[in-house]
Amino acid sequence: MNILSIQSHVAYGHVGNAAATFALQRLGIEVWPIQTVQFSNHTGYGSWRGRAFDAGSIRELMQGIGERGVLGTCDGVLSGYLGSAGIGEAVLEAAATVKKANPQARYCCDPVIGDVGRGVFVQPGVAEFMRDRAVPAADVVTPNHFELDNLTGRITTNMAETWAAVEVLRAMGPQTVLVTSLTTNETPDNAIDLLACDGAGRYRVRTPKLPISVNGAGDAIAALFFAHWLRSGSAAEALSRAASAVFGILKKTAEAGSREILLIEAQEEFVKPSQVFEAEKV
Repeated sequence: MNILSIQSHVAYGHVGNAAATFALQRLGIEVWPIQTVQFSNHTGYGSWRGRAFDAGSIRELMQGIGERGVLGTCDGVLSGYLGSAGIGEAVLEAAATVKKANPQARYCCDPVIGDVGRGVFVQPGVAEFMRDRAVPAADVVTPNHFELDNLTGRITTNMAETWAAVEVLRAMGPQTVLVTSLTTNETPDNAIDLLACDGAGRYRVRTPKLPISVNGAGDAIAALFFAHWLRSGSAAEALSRAASAVFGILKKTAEAGSREILLIEAQEEFVKPSQVFEAEKV
């Protein structure tokens, strides 16, 4: 399997492509990474070095890949953090180009906009681009709880409201939705929920809440969910496999007291999670 992944990248740590690429490779998937930014570290540290790339650089790299004659072998396109709406247009062009070469290819948009407690942290215009352009073009979307509300213009406090928002999102275009980092008034204080929905049904995985706050877990779970969904065609199976793997990695990260997720040290979790959380149909 070949996946084109267009995301941010850091030299130190694991966010964006620095999280997604290895996670996918550990599953035996060939990854074609295109970086939207190249930073020394993620911005959560408060300071960083590096630069963002423009839409032209993405188009140039796509042209070069196309010249190799391999786009027909690409099974999926994955996108994450976008530095600007202009870069987003280049990402959608890339997804359309891949789908033209391989009509069976699918596009997964991780609509990075913000998070609970932090609010919107992307550049002006990006949130609107995600809602109006990227989500309608995607086959799969993987918002967190905050992003689900932002994209649908809703405030979800219970499961009924959350599922209603998921259906609003699906009506915008993507038929498969993964919601991460979900906490409603029905979620126990010591747990966190993940939801997935496709044409076959609605599913939930509930995992223990860990005493940890790190960057990159969302990037990893979006990549894993997309890969397992491409392989199995099942949102339920993809949810179970992705949630189990990321929980195992975060558990080991919490035990080590690390500020960066331990993707390398805990890599066995990708292929053989220590604890398997089955997806419950709801």
